Amino acid sequence: MELRHLRHFVALAEEEHFGRAAERVFVVQQALSNSVRNLEEEVGVPLVLRTTRRVQLTPAGQEFLVGARETLALAGQTVERARRAARGEVGRLTIGFVSGLAFGGLPEIVRRFRELYPNVSVDLRELTAHEQEAGLRGGVLDVGLMLLPVRAANLDSRPLWRQPLVAALPAGHPLARKRKLKISDLAPEPFVFFPRQLRATYFDQVMRWCAGADFAPNVVQEAIEIPTLLSLVAAGVGVFLPIEFFNRLSLPGVVYRPVDDAPLVDIVAVWRRDEGKNPVVRAFLSVAEEMLGAGSGQS
Repeated sequence: MELRHLRHFVALAEEEHFGRAAERVFVVQQALSNSVRNLEEEVGVPLVLRTTRRVQLTPAGQEFLVGARETLALAGQTVERARRAARGEVGRLTIGFVSGLAFGGLPEIVRRFRELYPNVSVDLRELTAHEQEAGLRGGVLDVGLMLLPVRAANLDSRPLWRQPLVAALPAGHPLARKRKLKISDLAPEPFVFFPRQLRATYFDQVMRWCAGADFAPNVVQEAIEIPTLLSLVAAGVGVFLPIEFFNRLSLPGVVYRPVDDAPLVDIVAVWRRDEGKNPVVRAFLSVAEEMLGAGSGQS
């Protein structure tokens, strides 16, 4: 029994005429008649009463019609589910993100993605960049959102937003009175920063920038997450060099100032190379680029 047999039977039952039913399903009348007869032979009972005037269903045919319609409807739903999955409209997505993105960027991306793809289940996990890399390689995460691209053979990345570094200062700091700083202005200051082993690329980029101004930052306190580092700035422990994006974190006691010739840092999406053709991943990357404005340069 094939779906075409069911379609032919339903058309005949609804049209009550072989000619009109044949036209409806785009076959010749004899082909439709043979299809219904083959169906009756397979079912083993008559489904149709054939008269010179009209076609009527037998009691068995009436019951069969109910099941035939349900089967065709289910088949249509199954096909549509497959098509929606191919478009990335159904499925599950597990996303890792660094903590600072929860204060800006991530909510906009997730809100828009859920509007466009309401049938995709989204699982969000706040993780360090190091933890995200491990989760991606282990198949625990589908996409990671972090600062700077990773350098791993099985991972790909795409920049979503490029931002300059800025200086985060205690609100009462003398340098906070300036509208713009030079990196050399920070040379005598104590710094708070990430441990190098957690964000080596970011760490090294800042160190090279400072070295170009003939000093090495005096890091007096380390912390894993940006909100913690900014809290240390508010407490007067030291200054910090986050990307401009994080000035959205309006912590009392912290002010942000632009710095001349600040290097640009990318906020990137990262995924396993073998997941690059996953339609749900592709859909999320498209939304993330739309919301964060890839390639826009400095804000």
